[in-house]
Amino acid sequence: MKIGIIGTGNIGGTLARKLSAAGHDVRIANSSGVEGVRAFAQEIGAEAKDVHGVVADADVVILAIPLPAMRKLPADLFDRVPSDATIIDTSNYYPGLRDSRIPEIDNGLPESVWVAQQIGRPVIKAFNNALAYTLAELGQPKGTPGRLAIAVAGNDVRSKQTAMQLVNQTGFDPVDAGSLEESWRQQPSTPAYCCDYDADTMRKALAAAIPGIAPKKRDQLPELFGKLGPNPSHADVVAMNREANSIVR
Repeated sequence: MKIGIIGTGNIGGTLARKLSAAGHDVRIANSSGVEGVRAFAQEIGAEAKDVHGVVADADVVILAIPLPAMRKLPADLFDRVPSDATIIDTSNYYPGLRDSRIPEIDNGLPESVWVAQQIGRPVIKAFNNALAYTLAELGQPKGTPGRLAIAVAGNDVRSKQTAMQLVNQTGFDPVDAGSLEESWRQQPSTPAYCCDYDADTMRKALAAAIPGIAPKKRDQLPELFGKLGPNPSHADVVAMNREANSIVR
């Protein structure tokens, strides 16, 4: 498939590397322009483009940028994207830590529903509830016992299946998390968020989410990370998330 990825940070860069290795035609762009991303593109076998070039005629577009940056995307960005293209949003909302406030989300609108409104296209929520280390290092072949899972939410059945196929190709079991309106169940500080669960436990974690609880826990993250010290291990962060977000047993 032709896959355009906007954003080459920890998540976008890892997805670009893995999906290129899986044989897809991957194009990447970030805020530094074509030259700023060219070396990385050459390293992983992808193609460096500007944002319009990345999405043109793409089968899949992956948005791996902070939520406030969605407002800065060109208004005509999706004009050349086929109407049946799958658009995947990987973003998470961290007000006060990284992101400026978004009133609609603060008032309860699911993050990816807000993204869909900004870009004027339906989106699939995926790859947001795994830590960068998990995504880069802990993928396993399909059928491996204990294989970790990633939640996928969205309204279009075909696009959701495409996203789930890509999750599988990156080394994780895709778990259907319901509609895009239900994607709040995989947002930061929910039971399903960045806890390194297998598929069965992920389903239980998604079901265990309670409306309105996660934002309060999310806002406590600076204090929780402070207790972990300056260089917490991946295992430390996962253990913190499981304890803070009502671990599912």
